[in-house]
Amino acid sequence: MKLNVIKTAIIFVTFGLFTQGACADDFSKNNANDISINWADSFRLEAERKYYDAAKAIEIYTKSSPVNEFAIIRHGWLNYLMGNHNDSISDYQLALTINPNSLDSRLGLILPLLAQARWREATLHANKVLAVAPWQYYAHVRLMIAEEAQLQWNTLEKHASAVAERYPSDATVQVYLARAFASQAKKEAAISVYKKVLQMVPGHIEATRYLATAGK
Repeated sequence: MKLNVIKTAIIFVTFGLFTQGACADDFSKNNANDISINWADSFRLEAERKYYDAAKAIEIYTKSSPVNEFAIIRHGWLNYLMGNHNDSISDYQLALTINPNSLDSRLGLILPLLAQARWREATLHANKVLAVAPWQYYAHVRLMIAEEAQLQWNTLEKHASAVAERYPSDATVQVYLARAFASQAKKEAAISVYKKVLQMVPGHIEATRYLATAGK
C-alpha cells in the first residue's frame, strides 16, 4: 500500500521535458517545417501514451550539432515514462554536463532516482535545487516523497509545515503534512489538516477515509 502511494506521488509530481539519437548529417537536411512537425508529433504521441514513438519522432535531435539540450532533457523524460530509469538517469546526467546550472535537468533526474528508491541521491539533488531556489515547489514535493519513504515523520512534519506556509492552498503539501501527523499518532492535528484537504479537494479519497476512520 505504501509503495503504491509513493509511486502515485512520483507520477503526480512529474512535468514535461525529453528524446534519443541519430545522425547529424540527416538533421542538417531538415527544414523548419520538418522540425515543427517532428516535435508536434512527439508531443501528440506522448499525450496518447505512446512514449517510445514520441521519443523516435525526435531522436534525430539528440545528436545534433550544436547540442540540443532540450532534446536530451525530453529524452530523459520519455525514458522515465517508459520505465527506462537507468537510461533516464543517463540522459539527465548528460544534460547536466552540458548545462550544470539547469534546474530542469536536476529536477528531472530526481524522478528516476525516486522510482528506483534511491532516496539519498534524490535528497541530494533536491537539496542542490533548493540551495539555488529555496522555495522551488517540485524540489520540495520530491524531497517530501523521499522523507516519507524513509519514514522520517518528524522531518517530514517540519518540512511540510514550512512549505505549507508558502503554498497554503496546495492540497499535495497538506496531504504530506497530514500523513506526518497521522504516522506519529498526532490524531487531532491530522484530522485538522485532512479537513483542510477536503476543502481544497472535495471528495479527496485519502482524507475522506482517514476522517471516517477517526470518526470525524
